[in-house]
Amino acid sequence: MAASVFLWEGKTRQGAVQKGELAANSKEEVIALLRKQNILPINVSAKPKEIRLSFGGPGITDKDIVILTRQLATMIDAGLPLVQCLDILGSQTENKSLGKIVAQVRSDVESGSTFADALKKHTKVFDNLYVNMVAAGEAGGILDTILQRLATYMEKFAKIKGQIKSAMIYPSVILFVAVSVVALLMVVVVPMLASMFADMGQALPLPTRIVITISNFVKGWGGLIMVSVIVALFIGLKQFRKTEKGLRVTDGIALKLPIVGSLIQRVSVAKFTRTLGTLLTSGVPILEGLLIVSRTAGNKVVEEAIMFTRQSVSEGKTLAEPLGKAKVFPQMVVQMIAVGEATGALDNMLNKIADFYDDEVDAAVATLTSMLEPILMIFLGTTVGFVIIAMYMPIFQMGSMAGK
Repeated sequence: MAASVFLWEGKTRQGAVQKGELAANSKEEVIALLRKQNILPINVSAKPKEIRLSFGGPGITDKDIVILTRQLATMIDAGLPLVQCLDILGSQTENKSLGKIVAQVRSDVESGSTFADALKKHTKVFDNLYVNMVAAGEAGGILDTILQRLATYMEKFAKIKGQIKSAMIYPSVILFVAVSVVALLMVVVVPMLASMFADMGQALPLPTRIVITISNFVKGWGGLIMVSVIVALFIGLKQFRKTEKGLRVTDGIALKLPIVGSLIQRVSVAKFTRTLGTLLTSGVPILEGLLIVSRTAGNKVVEEAIMFTRQSVSEGKTLAEPLGKAKVFPQMVVQMIAVGEATGALDNMLNKIADFYDDEVDAAVATLTSMLEPILMIFLGTTVGFVIIAMYMPIFQMGSMAGK
């Protein structure tokens, strides 16, 4: 049975009145929990359900989680009890959705759950990596240190994601403008000039006839057919990617694309080494760490390579040997991992590789941006220029005939 939220009011032994919320299966369970805390229940009632319109997810960003994690680490390092930390953060967090989740986590911890088990109930906010690192921190008595590492890890990847998104904004705007301008010319300008040329009754140059034919096609059923084909291809690709084979094929193609494939590979290397290095440093066993890393790979080919490596490691092989056979990561990375294993400093080596590939991702994003901008500008200039010249050619032709 799913737990319900109850509002309670009670008195402490000193006579102070306290109020709060508790998640429990029944009213009797709330009363029992309060008595364990030496609180005499005065009133316990089920919390009324809120009626609200929901649009999309809870609206919790990576930045919200990073700030929460950093604040929690600071409070625990200062010596505050975990329940008190969660109580303070739940009430002071600006994001109300996150505040409610923190309050639920606090309630579960207060009821006897471990912090990791309480977080595990909210997988949409706290992923496997987060939960497993917290579990390792609790087991080792270094929860504050683990939370600091988690916050640093999340900040680094938030930076990479932000760089990639920023790099895509300008080319996307240029492409949108290009398509909009060409569509406007084909649907509005070209038909007006075409009707004018038709009234003149003269033979039109080949480029003009090509442009008018395309315009008629786009204005008629052709435009609808083109849009339908694009939508069908998009839906078909989305459905294909829902299958194991589809993911493997499309992610494999993505890795082989010029420039883009190199960027995906570098991001995958950075993510793999940073995540595994952080997990190993935090005390998570390597097999568990590889399983977590594979689930957060973001690319099916990379995921399968990591799972193949995990299987080999479980059979007693080194980490570098199966990684080399998978041929997904560069040989330099494989050799550095081999050195890290040989010297007994694998976690430090993984973090060094991650730092290096963070810079490589920066360089790849800059290269991609610098190449996309001129390509899109050439496309826009060539397309618009061809249409304009093609539609002016009959006018030039008329002018030369009038001159003769």
